[in-house]
Amino acid sequence: MHKKVAFYTLGCKLNFSETSTIARNFQNEGFERVDFSERADIYVINTCSVTENADKRFKGIVKQAQKVNPEAFIAAIGCYSQLKPEELAALDGVDLVLGATEKFKITDYLNDLSKRDFAEVHSCEIQEADFYVGSYAIGDRTRAFLKVQDGCDYKCTYCTIPLARGISRSDTLPNVLKNAAEISAQGIKEIVLTGVNIGDYGKGEFSNKKHDHTFLDLVQALETVEGIHRFRISSIEPNLLANATIDFVAGSSCFVPHFHIPLQSGSDKILNLMRRRYLTKLYSDRVARIKAVMPQACIGVDVIVGFPGETDADFLETYNYLNGLDISYLHVFTYSERDNTLAATMDGVVPKAIRQKRSKMLRGLSAKKRRAFYESQLGTERTVLFEGENKAGYIHGFTENYVKVKTPWNPELVNTLHPVRLNAIDEDGMVRFDFVTEQQLA
Repeated sequence: MHKKVAFYTLGCKLNFSETSTIARNFQNEGFERVDFSERADIYVINTCSVTENADKRFKGIVKQAQKVNPEAFIAAIGCYSQLKPEELAALDGVDLVLGATEKFKITDYLNDLSKRDFAEVHSCEIQEADFYVGSYAIGDRTRAFLKVQDGCDYKCTYCTIPLARGISRSDTLPNVLKNAAEISAQGIKEIVLTGVNIGDYGKGEFSNKKHDHTFLDLVQALETVEGIHRFRISSIEPNLLANATIDFVAGSSCFVPHFHIPLQSGSDKILNLMRRRYLTKLYSDRVARIKAVMPQACIGVDVIVGFPGETDADFLETYNYLNGLDISYLHVFTYSERDNTLAATMDGVVPKAIRQKRSKMLRGLSAKKRRAFYESQLGTERTVLFEGENKAGYIHGFTENYVKVKTPWNPELVNTLHPVRLNAIDEDGMVRFDFVTEQQLA
């Protein structure tokens, strides 16, 4: 009888791609994968430590697994496991903790699935995380997350990712293309490129000393993969988003006009304290370049509020900067102190109540920006890729420029592309449409 394994993933698209690859390894070794809500012999939790909330959620997920099967073997892998292995090992119910490199060999540590009085810990020194493991995740039948890069050589003062994932390194270009072809062979229409710092692609591909290829080389090569209708660039640093890449996407038949570009602050003073590698002028230039060659492009922005030293004036500078910028939505993060980061030792700590207030203001601005972007798209013709889930009687989908649409559930639309005319925004903030033609795109 096959042992049953279940997975839970916290954090980013990169974590999801790695969980999916690790799950396939389990299945190749004869394990049966089940949903995390079902009874399993092994529960694997892929952790995140970007924010304090991800840390707290881990404890609740362990309890969730214990409730379903108190005798189950529970393994913690991923970023939090690398940063705080002893802390995780001390939690009731956790039997195995694996760090940055060990997680890809998890089945090697599962010879004995009996519950432990003390969790077994295998966590390397992060300097040893210098090799690359390719991954991709297929979350549904419409899109896949393809990992192309891992680690980061930047030293942002608030960030633990270099401590959790190691140096910047890349998949080889032939292997990226092989993985993309495997995804295409499964009938998936869209690939989202993921990594820690994907604009740094090519570094560590064959040598840790130099770039063997550039990010532009990567996107140009992926354009040739047959069967994939859309490639989406997930998140790319503004200083690494070259004009040549923007221009290539503008003329591409399959790279979509959607960029997610971390800003973190609209105050140059705070950007310097964060040790970001750009100032607001460069960021403004990137946005202007995108809009010049792709006026309908969707641009998402990451921003952190409440960083040490951020005064009311600094925050208002950020708010006003974003308000005046031609962007489409925000991902707002409330700063939380992380151990072993320079920011955690800085003066000017912002009270948590003020952080929350600033976060709420920016979330309100994000809603306003998204609404304005959606309104600008009304009356235009776009192509929608429909997803596979029936949500309260509706099927949802996204246009190439990331406008979310919905229409009454029709299973025949799942994983199909259709030209539509956007015509109204409904009470849920999603867009209604008319089919331009009943003919499905090939």
